[in-house]
Amino acid sequence: MAVDAPVVRKCSGGDCDNDAGQLQCPNCQKLGKESFFCSQDCFKRNWGEHKKLHKSQTTGHFNPFPTFPFTGTLRPVYPLSAKREVTPKIQLPDYAKDGIPRSEQVFVGRNKITVLDAKQQEGMRKVCRLAREVLDIAAREAKPGVTTDYIDEVVHKACLERDSYPSPLNYCHFPKSVCTSPNEVICHGIPDQRVLKDGDILNIDVTLYHGGFHGDLNETYYIGDKALADPDSVRVVETARECLDKAIEIVKPGMLFREPGNIIEKHAKSRNCSVIKTYCGHGINQLFHCAPNVPHYAKNKAVGTAKPGVCFTIEPMISLGTHKDKTWPDDWTSVTQDGTRTAQFEHTLLVTEDGVEILTARFPDSPGGPVPMPEATNGQAATAA
Repeated sequence: MAVDAPVVRKCSGGDCDNDAGQLQCPNCQKLGKESFFCSQDCFKRNWGEHKKLHKSQTTGHFNPFPTFPFTGTLRPVYPLSAKREVTPKIQLPDYAKDGIPRSEQVFVGRNKITVLDAKQQEGMRKVCRLAREVLDIAAREAKPGVTTDYIDEVVHKACLERDSYPSPLNYCHFPKSVCTSPNEVICHGIPDQRVLKDGDILNIDVTLYHGGFHGDLNETYYIGDKALADPDSVRVVETARECLDKAIEIVKPGMLFREPGNIIEKHAKSRNCSVIKTYCGHGINQLFHCAPNVPHYAKNKAVGTAKPGVCFTIEPMISLGTHKDKTWPDDWTSVTQDGTRTAQFEHTLLVTEDGVEILTARFPDSPGGPVPMPEATNGQAATAA
């Protein structure tokens, strides 16, 4: 059984070259910073200089989980902004006030797949077009120097301007109107005060509720030129994009909902990437999440067959490293266990008589879009082979 090597840190004492022990500055912990000292005497001796760092770092922001063993470099930056208000004229889903999606609970443990009639299909088309508009608006604002909380504000306002409710808001008590998932965050990232940096990748997951229907989509975007210049970031983002596109190609009446996972995992492995197994695509209509479940990994045992009039999502989450996930203490933010980057793309789909309609399809002027895949190194090519 392998044993992890102990982490070696240098003492934060300005006059000390020793390795640090487990003693941490309590003030730095509150600020979400890491500073370790070799001994109590060293800490006391350097206090005069060290405490100056606290003043320069005091912004009112803090890491709410300073002792949590984070898997990567990302940290939450609190406080969260106040819950955003929804104007009275907006039609609300059943969970908007108390956070409990009772209409979905009726279907727990069932595999009944709803088939929509022509009027209901038109309702789905409309809400999905609106959702695409909102995602595109948010994506244009995703750049170095802005916070994910600002992205949440942009999404919230854009939803209200379209007489729509932002579906994530208070869904099972989720505190924000959109999910923003940077770098090692697989999904369900909570928008906060963290500033986006040149070199980040960011998934923005938008869902609208309009006219009694939900429309759900997401894309992963490159933040700044450094992200576009990073081969690994491009590899994971473009692999995720292609996995979704290839899975959609097989959607038609008679397709088994266990089949997209075979397509997705085969392509991900060809790019030396893995498929997150914990989360799957889902049915969507008057309910945010319902049957069918659509896993993204191979040899799954999903139940059901595609029929005309069925709406569902495919939303593969692809990682550069492990497929295993870990959840932060906020009970929402899901990250890769090894801290490697991950990307996701999602469309809401309608099965037609002879194929599929991508209800959340990109517009000609939608921001983002595919970029050339970097050439594989010899090591990557050998692994893929």
